[in-house]
Amino acid sequence: MTGANRHYVLAAGGTGGHLIPAFALATELERRGHHVALVTDERGVVIPGKPSFLPAHVLPAGRFGKNPLTWIKGARAVLEGRKMALRLFETFEPSAVVGFGGYPALPALLASTSADIPSLVHEQNAVLGRVNRMLAGRVQAIATAYPDIARLKPKHTEKVHLVGNPVRAEVLQLRQEPFPPLSEDGLLRVLVTGGSQGARVLSEIVPDGLAMLPPALRQRLQITQQCRAEDIDAVRERYRSHDIPAELGTYFEDMATRLADAHLFIGRAGASTIAELTAVGRPAILIPLPIATDDHQAANTRELTKAGGARMIRQERFTPKELAKQIQALAQHPQALANAAHAAWNCGRPDAVKDLADLVESFGGAEMMDVIRVGADKPRGATQGVTAGRGAA
Repeated sequence: MTGANRHYVLAAGGTGGHLIPAFALATELERRGHHVALVTDERGVVIPGKPSFLPAHVLPAGRFGKNPLTWIKGARAVLEGRKMALRLFETFEPSAVVGFGGYPALPALLASTSADIPSLVHEQNAVLGRVNRMLAGRVQAIATAYPDIARLKPKHTEKVHLVGNPVRAEVLQLRQEPFPPLSEDGLLRVLVTGGSQGARVLSEIVPDGLAMLPPALRQRLQITQQCRAEDIDAVRERYRSHDIPAELGTYFEDMATRLADAHLFIGRAGASTIAELTAVGRPAILIPLPIATDDHQAANTRELTKAGGARMIRQERFTPKELAKQIQALAQHPQALANAAHAAWNCGRPDAVKDLADLVESFGGAEMMDVIRVGADKPRGATQGVTAGRGAA
């Protein structure tokens, strides 16, 4: 194996939140001439977006919930997965193993320690996840998406490299596109999604909240909303009764295009969602998933809301009245919405996949590079195609 052509194993749990950044890194490493393999579970091999060049290996991975009776079964699965990973490493000979969180990443990263193979983890959320916390003492580096990460022990901070959260290429290429023109009487396009499975609370609250807006604002609305299949007919009827034009669907393949056209986003606060909003520069009203582990979705909103690019509403306070209030605060004046878009754009880290790939390449090659971007001389946000008024970040 030469220094210019190395092998890397990416290990990720079987959800889009873990796999989207893994797919982005795989694509960048392959573009640089390396060979990449994926370790995941049965869900991960069918997640849309997996590059065709990327072989996937399914390993058993136990879960460790609150019930101690499940731990023995989980431990056995992890040990079996570790054995399988070691056999993979014997033939594939990786220079490093990169974990993206989730229990399916655990066996491969434990195997890397046994085989004396360098390893690192990438944390997509603003709270260090359970598996990444378990492995923080074993890995050589911890790549993060946010400058402040909760549940990270002080003794591990010297391993941290702020790189951001990689996003899909079709989203990243929209970064230099201008914020959609918005006049005092022009259409106000609102995009509403609840993650890969939709969110019933959005279907129940959003139509009625939009109906409570002042008539002059309500009459300008054009809604695109993702719904669960079982909710879509009821949501369609709600919009019809409010006389608000809305396009509904259970899944939109052209989500990047719809995000580019949107003036305002309403939805959950998953890591991939935040990364895409800040990559493109779109203002948002975010409703964190209340059952998210360690309340990490609420933590994900902090940087963006502090910058002025979003409003956060806890689900227990998410009522039609509160939603209408927050929409008016953001969208009553076109310049206010453009300023919020600019603030969101300034929070983006468009070099995330390149910086993460640089960090990964430092294993087995030259001495580890420091890719922390905090305080970089080049200002972010100086060339976005939006006009920021006074008070813009």
